[in-house]
Order: sequence, then structure tokens, then C-alpha cells
Amino acid sequence: MAEDSAGLPSNYQFWMQKLSVWTQASTLETQRDICLHLPQFQEFLRRMYETLKEMDSNAIIERFPTICQLLAKSCWSPFILAYDESPKILIWCLCCLIKKDPQNSRESKLNSWTRRLLSHIVSTSRFDIKEVGLFNQVLGYAPTDYYPGLLKNMVLSLVSELRENHLNGFSSQRRMSPERVRSLSRICVPLLTLPDFEPLVEALLTYHGHEPQEVLCPEFFDAVNEAFLLKKISLPTSAILCLWLRHLPSLENTMLHLLEKLISSERNSLRRIKCFMKDSLLPEAAACHPAIFRVVDEIFRSALLETDGAPEVLAGLQVFTQCFVEALEKENKQLKFALKTYFPYASPSLVMVLLQHPKDIPQGLWHQSLKHISEMLKEIVEDHGSYGGPFESWFLFVHFGGWADITAEQLLMSEAEAEPPEALLWLLAFSCSPGAGHQQRARTMVEVKTVLGCLTKLFRSPALSARDLQAAAGENLGGDPRPPACQQLVRRLLLHFLLWAPGGHTIAREVITLMAQTDAIMNEIIGFLDYTLYRWDHLCVEAHRSRKLARELLTELREQALPGQVNQ
Repeated sequence: MAEDSAGLPSNYQFWMQKLSVWTQASTLETQRDICLHLPQFQEFLRRMYETLKEMDSNAIIERFPTICQLLAKSCWSPFILAYDESPKILIWCLCCLIKKDPQNSRESKLNSWTRRLLSHIVSTSRFDIKEVGLFNQVLGYAPTDYYPGLLKNMVLSLVSELRENHLNGFSSQRRMSPERVRSLSRICVPLLTLPDFEPLVEALLTYHGHEPQEVLCPEFFDAVNEAFLLKKISLPTSAILCLWLRHLPSLENTMLHLLEKLISSERNSLRRIKCFMKDSLLPEAAACHPAIFRVVDEIFRSALLETDGAPEVLAGLQVFTQCFVEALEKENKQLKFALKTYFPYASPSLVMVLLQHPKDIPQGLWHQSLKHISEMLKEIVEDHGSYGGPFESWFLFVHFGGWADITAEQLLMSEAEAEPPEALLWLLAFSCSPGAGHQQRARTMVEVKTVLGCLTKLFRSPALSARDLQAAAGENLGGDPRPPACQQLVRRLLLHFLLWAPGGHTIAREVITLMAQTDAIMNEIIGFLDYTLYRWDHLCVEAHRSRKLARELLTELREQALPGQVNQ
């Protein structure tokens, strides 16, 4: 790119001189010279576009004061407009001059001038597609009649024709031919980021003919999706939904774009992830159609497997599910699609229980819901039910990750003398290590039960020390070291204890300092605190002291984290 930019000035002046000669004379010798230089001029235009697309219109005018003259002379040369891809590249260059929101009269005039040239190119160029003449011949306009408002009128005419064509169905007399629709989609590729063309792009996306095969060209779908991801086009959700339903690669690219954002940005900010998610329109589109949900879900599943359950991917899945459920409640008041179509391989009764929002259930009944979830999961996992293996069951459960944290809170705040319910212990052990066998899971339950026994006794203690908690969480003497997943579960129990126990607030910082021996554990603690605050907001939990402590700890730990450890 840098080399191209550096080489442009001398070439630029050369081609300006050539264009001046070509436009001032129409001799046979001049025409031969034009034809001789057309390939080199097209290559110059292509390099010019590579430079212009990196700049805004003001910077372009400042860098190339005579750019408008160069493009105008090129656009009015029939030889240039008739040669290969030159018209398309000229359109690309002109689009770089358009200001979406002009701030003054100079920018508005530049927009009008640019649109007039675009209209002229579209009306006179072939693009190697004979049907492009519809912009001029079918609508009955001559090139000299074009003005800025005319392009909009032409687009509206085509939109009306497409909609009438859709309504007329099989009426052959008034139907637009598939070839013509395909040509329209191809013509729109270099123009679709222009605001005037957005209605036509939307009409093409929502157009449904009666042909067995897709009539719109793949390049059109690719260009629309890229423009949507780069925020260069504004389309309603219904049009984006049609795009993803008609062109699977566009949906897959959108998901990959989202995953890149999740992994490369603020891994510990759930609110930012939620902004990414809503901005992507994926939850809303998934609620509208089960096919989109299943594609998104499968990509999340693959990403979790490939990253060994990366926390940012897991957080993305949980936020996506939350936004999806909200959109589903809004979209499917009368349930257009049965829940079975969204989760075809899961137990319908388990899905129904998990979909229940905890805040819609009286807090006194949470224990009962958790026991029910645990029993259904255990039957599938350990009794080899008909709804997939351990990973599939865990994958369904972690969509609704808040239940696991509610389980930990319920166990911690139970009476000290009460025996921890086996069902809740099993659910905690399964959530932290779904791939563990029956014996390893039983061992984890014993470890957790021992830690919980110590913590519940300390929960009401007025005076606590960091050493007390260390002793409560310590590994069994003489035993094998705990598996990493079990260690992580114990750390989460300790963090829940610090936030909820009255005496935990005074020793929280000391305990966390002792716990955070590595960058990975520091990131884990920051992620836990951020997720807890996000979950409490979602559940409308009123725990002022606990909230205040969690916010303070989160702020302090983020400040302590070195750049590169945690993105703030």
C-alpha cells in the first residue's frame, strides 16, 4: 500500500495530461492512443482506489486537489467506460468521495456532483451485462436528464417493480426474469454502500421468486454482509435475516467476526460483550428462525471444544443465550416455532426448566428448581439417557450459566448443621468438570462437601481471618492434589463466601492476594467478579454491601493487572 501511494503522484500527473489530450481532440491518432493505454490506465485507477479507500473525502481532496477533474474526464470518455472493469473501478473511486453526513455546503455539493457522475456511469456502462440498460432504457431516461434526485427515483422504481414481481407470483406477463434480478444484484455490488441504494439492496434481499435455485449472485451477498459488519450500510433486521437464511457463508462470517471480537477485546466485561452481541443482531435473528439459532449454537459448540472452554467464549455463549431468550419472549408471543426446533436434541422438559428465569421464580423455590435440574441432568449423564452424552448435557446447561452460581450461593447460605443436598453437590461437580467419570465426580463432591462444611460454620462468625479460610479450603492432608477443575470450584466457593459472609468483607483483599498467585488466577477472579455483578443486575439482587465490595475489588484488581493480562 505504501509503495502504491508513493508511486501515485508522478503517474497521477501523467494521466491528467493524457486525459486532457484525449478530451480535447477526437482524431484517429488520439483514439489509437487511448486504446493503447487503456490497460495501464485501468491499473492506475485500481491503484488509485487502493489509496482513496483508506482516506475520507476531505483528506482525498487535500491530497489530490484535481481528483474531481480526473474522475470526471474519465467518466465522460466512452472508451474508458467501454473497457473491461474500468467503469466498476471508477464507481469505487467515486464512492470514496461520498460523505454520508455532509457537514457543510461544500461537502453537500461534492455529494451531488458525485451522484451525477455515478448516475451517468450506470446509465451508459455495460458491466458486461446487457440488462443494465434497464437503468436507462426501461425507465426511459436519457443520460443528459440525470440529476441527484433521479438516482433515488430510479431505485424506488426498481424497488416497486421487485415488490410487484413478488406479489404477482407466477403471472408470467408481469414477472421480472430471474436473469434480470441476478443482473440487478451484480450491478449493486459496487454501489450498495451508497445510502440511495439501500432500499434496492433491502428489496433484493427480501425478494423471493419461485425459482428452485438462488437468483441473487454470491458476490452480492458477500458484499452486503461485509458492509453490514463494517457498519457501511444500514438495513432492517428482516433484511439481514433474509441475507443469513439465503447465504450460509454470510452467517458463518458474522459469527467468526463476533468470536474475534470476544477473544481480542475486553474478556472480563460482560456489558461490553452484551453490546457486541446486540449490535451483531444474531440473538434477534436466531429468535426469528431456529435455523439461524442452530448454526450459531453449533459454532459456539465448536469454539468451546477447540479452545478447551475458553472463558471469553463461554461468556459469549451465555450472553448470547440471555439476549436470545429476551428476543424470543418478544418475538414469539404466540410461539411461531416450538422450542423443540431450537433445541432438537435436548430433553424438552430440561429446556423448559432452564429457560425459566430465576427472577420469575420465588427465591424460596430456587432450591427445588436446582434439585429438579440436577436430577434430570444426572439421569441423562449417568443413566445414559437418550439426549446425548455428558458434553452435550453440559453444553445445554452452560447456556444458562447463572444456575451454577445460584447453586453455590444456596449451598453456602444453608444452615450450618444441615447436610448439603447430594443433588446440588452433584450439579456443582458436573458443572465444573463434565468430562469426569463417575468416580472422579464422586471425589469432587466429597471435596466440595468438606469445604462447604467448614465455610458454613464460619459464615456467621463475627471474627474471621485469612488463615481460617485457608484452613477451610486446604487440600486433604496425605491425599492426591485436587484436579484443576476442582481447585477452580473451591476458589469460586471462597469468592462467594467473601462476598456474602458478614465477616468476609474485612478479609477479602488479603484472601484474594493469597489466592491470586498467577496471572491466570487473577484473570479468573476478575472474570468472576464481573460476571457476578452482571448476574446480580440481571436478577435484580439487592445486596448493597456485597455489590459495593464486588465493585471495589473489581476496580482494584483491574488496576493491578498488567497490560496484556486483562484488557480493560
